[in-house]
Amino acid sequence: MSLRVRRDSVVSTSAGEPILVAQSFTKKLSKKSKIPKPLQFPLVVLLSFTVSSLLGTLVPVAGNESLRRVTKTPDAVGLAVLLGWRVTELAVGWFGDYDRYDLAALSLLSQGPPLYLLGTFYNIQPQELAISLFLNLAGTYIPFALLRPLSSAHKAGDALPPGRGDVSSDYIIQGITTLLGAAIYSVTLQGAYGTFLPVTLVTHFENLVSIIPAHTASLVSLFPQAIVCGLAAKTFIFTPASTLDSSSPPFNALRATLLETFCYNIWGFSKATKTVIKRTAALSLISGGNTFVQTFVAMEGVELLGAAGYSSVWVVAASVTGLALAAVNAG
Repeated sequence: MSLRVRRDSVVSTSAGEPILVAQSFTKKLSKKSKIPKPLQFPLVVLLSFTVSSLLGTLVPVAGNESLRRVTKTPDAVGLAVLLGWRVTELAVGWFGDYDRYDLAALSLLSQGPPLYLLGTFYNIQPQELAISLFLNLAGTYIPFALLRPLSSAHKAGDALPPGRGDVSSDYIIQGITTLLGAAIYSVTLQGAYGTFLPVTLVTHFENLVSIIPAHTASLVSLFPQAIVCGLAAKTFIFTPASTLDSSSPPFNALRATLLETFCYNIWGFSKATKTVIKRTAALSLISGGNTFVQTFVAMEGVELLGAAGYSSVWVVAASVTGLALAAVNAG
């Protein structure tokens, strides 16, 4: 009796010996080797802390005395808050089905405000701030890169709804939305400087080196930081929504019940609009929450009202940016 073997099921080794590959067995093996869902998020948390700690020991920080001067040594409660908030950030990203690009943009927008505060009013060296940002971004990017594939919005070649691919790949639209986000962040911060923020900084923040930047800031001087925020906001909010269907779901008002009509009026938006709303809420929560935690818990001499007031500026900027990007996406 002769044994026939399919050509596509044979793999040749370097010694030229054929190896039978059972496709069904390979599929079963891949399923068995897949990390169980209940263990995926704990693994993300473990990897995040491990990567940040490992890189923190490998990356030298020269002249970090200035950063230590304004950093508070947390007690048990403060340490628990910092660790708990870090887990919360990762949970929002993981259960929100974000990929590594989403997390990188979200981390940039959440870490930017406290780092901007340190660099502008405490004169912390840029290289120290850059290293701190790098460690945070690596601690979120690497675990998600290992455990979650790219979404269709960030993966080239995936099928998109009719007419939506032009939006996501149009460089002019991408540039306009980036500039729009940058303008909103710049105007919001400039407006805060022109109203309550200088008084808040002087009253509720200790160890400030200078308050002059709050009075000399202009839209032009704020633009370099704002353009980074605009690019990150576009990546996190607009790009995923631009690949989704922007048409409203069908609804029959004649046959709908009162509850169905109420739910449709409250949440009867298109998939694209729902994505913008959800991500804007997530950005406002994470950006404002992280700014508050990093200032009130981690920085020396920052009072509760000061941390809340400074955080509110970035919450407003994120919320208005989300609304503006929603309008562009709907149009």
